[in-house]
Amino acid sequence: MTSTTSILITVFLAFFCFVLGLNFLWNRDRSVQQRLAGLQAAQNPLSASPQSPSAWQLMANRMGPLLTRLATPKDGGKVSDLRIHFYNAGLRHALWLPGFLVAKVFLALLLPALLLAFGGFMGAQALSAPALTGLVLLCGVGYYIPNMVLNFKVSAREREIQEAMPDAIDLLTICVEAGLGIDAAMRKTGSELSLRSPALAEELDLVVLELQVGASRETAMHNFSMRTGVEDVGVFVTILLQSEHFGSNMADSLRIHSETMRDKRMQRAEEIAAKIPIKLLFPTLFFIFPSIFIVLLGPAAISIFRTLLPSLAGGH
Repeated sequence: MTSTTSILITVFLAFFCFVLGLNFLWNRDRSVQQRLAGLQAAQNPLSASPQSPSAWQLMANRMGPLLTRLATPKDGGKVSDLRIHFYNAGLRHALWLPGFLVAKVFLALLLPALLLAFGGFMGAQALSAPALTGLVLLCGVGYYIPNMVLNFKVSAREREIQEAMPDAIDLLTICVEAGLGIDAAMRKTGSELSLRSPALAEELDLVVLELQVGASRETAMHNFSMRTGVEDVGVFVTILLQSEHFGSNMADSLRIHSETMRDKRMQRAEEIAAKIPIKLLFPTLFFIFPSIFIVLLGPAAISIFRTLLPSLAGGH
């Protein structure tokens, strides 16, 4: 038996045991959960969860004790930072964290297994240095793919909130000047911003809900800043709390802050526009200029070769 065959058999047995364990974990308490779900539905038939977990999230939660210990940070603070990162991405359900850790471990094992199964390694090539290097690289790539996806979602959501904050502050200013309280102004602003920025509208609704259940304004606003992770939101929270604490005119403070945020947004747009020539330099040199040279100098080069080659051949 060659080394390639033994590796493939080992990978097959590992995945067979993995699938068998998933089936056991999935069906172990399924009947009990169905019975409990039926009892809860009978007690409260009109209740509906706004974010019900999907099947793969429940499966990932059951797999947590088996796989997540391989990817769970040892320091508790890092886990807390990871949860805040999920809040910044708009993923608030408790099952997202174990699902994320399971995905890291699963992809770190799946990509090298696919390379062994479909990479065409034969004989001693399966244990050669390039093959082992490729396996290690694929393991690292699979481990960090969930991080890249999460960072992309966080960046997109933060950019959406950052672009919508000046409009939200303008609406808050109008509502406060019209005589509404800050709670009612936030509720009205959230309802008006649902089409412009669903993420910011959802965050403002959460602030209003926290205030309604009895949380202090300082706690609710700090939670708002923590969930968004946007610097402009933190500045807005600080200005709002200081205006309320010192008794200054909140509408004037909001208007000045809105103008400042619009200036910063214009400066960010000008900064991006100033970077465009540098970013276009290398594509122009390597892709556009060669095409232009071929189109302009190609016919002349063909004519020169057609004229010179017969004369050179005749001279010889």
